[in-house]
Amino acid sequence: MRIASVLNAGKPAVVVERDGQLLLVRDGAELGPETPFQPLIDDAARAQTVVSESDLSWRPVIPNPHRIICLGLNYRAHVEESGREEPTYPVLFTKWASSLAAAGADIPIPPESSAVDFEAELALVIGRPGRRIPATEALDHLAGVTIANDITMRDYQYKTHQWLQGKAWDAATPIGPYLVTIDEVGELSDLAVRLTLNGELMQDSNTGRMIFDVPTIIATISEFTTLDAGDVILTGTPAGVGFRREPKVLLKDGDELTVEITGLGALTNRMVEERP
Repeated sequence: MRIASVLNAGKPAVVVERDGQLLLVRDGAELGPETPFQPLIDDAARAQTVVSESDLSWRPVIPNPHRIICLGLNYRAHVEESGREEPTYPVLFTKWASSLAAAGADIPIPPESSAVDFEAELALVIGRPGRRIPATEALDHLAGVTIANDITMRDYQYKTHQWLQGKAWDAATPIGPYLVTIDEVGELSDLAVRLTLNGELMQDSNTGRMIFDVPTIIATISEFTTLDAGDVILTGTPAGVGFRREPKVLLKDGDELTVEITGLGALTNRMVEERP
């Protein structure tokens, strides 16, 4: 099942994609902590009302999560290109709901940064709350998965040993367009992850190359915090980021980025200079 948070004629709604059509699931709702997932998925299975995409605006697939927890350095080839040692424990940082952006949204290039980069990522969405979740039960707590692009201001990221200031800029992490349920995606450890910049392939990898797999990620995070329904986890980016290329490939006004992941579709956004 492929479901999304949208604005329908300017008002929040949830839609489901079925056979190339968008069907209204529920007006006045969004995917996230305030909407129990299972009843929403049940409603999606029964949805009948077709809505026109021209009347819709995409929102971040989870517009207002309680938590956004992200992994860094979770692909060996990316660790190598970064000149770092392979981590023995997941490298974690956070974002806020204000960091998120929708599929198709323009992503601002802030005037303060001169090193804006891309990071294609698989994102997890928690559907059932849990604390100290065993890895063997981790997938039972997922509502589904989606696509993310962790746009990063590298010059700010490396101002300190902490990465927050380079990772949590407003409206700089597009996510979506759809939440795809696990039954439709299949094996999470064998999904191709690709990113193109203006049509040129920049990142090309597979989730099977993660250092920490999805069950391990969920088990590790839930040791120290309760994971709530609607929480979002970004699982890290593969090699090929622009900052580690020679010469560097940094994002500029008008650049178009598309992230594709097997079974999840495509997330496309354009970079636009922000004028303060």
